[in-house]
Amino acid sequence: MTAKSKKTRYALLLISLGFFGYCLWLSIRPVNIIAAHHREYGFSSVLVRNFPFTDKGKIDWWLKNKDMLKEKYDIPKPDKDGSFTVTFWLFGEGYKEGDGYDRLCFNDMPPPLNCIDKDAAFSVSNSKNLGAIFTTYDGKYQLQKNGDIVRFTDEFEFK
Repeated sequence: MTAKSKKTRYALLLISLGFFGYCLWLSIRPVNIIAAHHREYGFSSVLVRNFPFTDKGKIDWWLKNKDMLKEKYDIPKPDKDGSFTVTFWLFGEGYKEGDGYDRLCFNDMPPPLNCIDKDAAFSVSNSKNLGAIFTTYDGKYQLQKNGDIVRFTDEFEFK
């Protein structure tokens, strides 16, 4: 093996280790909850940074932290029939002015800096008929009575 080949191999190994370390660091960072906003009829929004990337990570985070969210932020705040939806929004660049186009604005804050860019990371809904439903960018999942989490398919969803 030539010296150039060894250097190339070591460089690739170093880059791979650096990339793996960076991915590991991203996956273990704690979720930072910036704020929680309530709307009528069982809808709540939670603004977050460092939210998990994977569907499994998001669902696991909810299951581990739902009691803390209830205690600290009164989330979820169910409607009269017990249904609720909690949407986790990536906080991004922070609060912004409403642009009249496609920002999510919160009525419980005074303008002008009371809006965020719409970048939903995850939502949890609960209803009498379906129970807990987790919605991610990649799909929907249902929490079964036995604790299993099953991915919705179009066929299952419309039965």
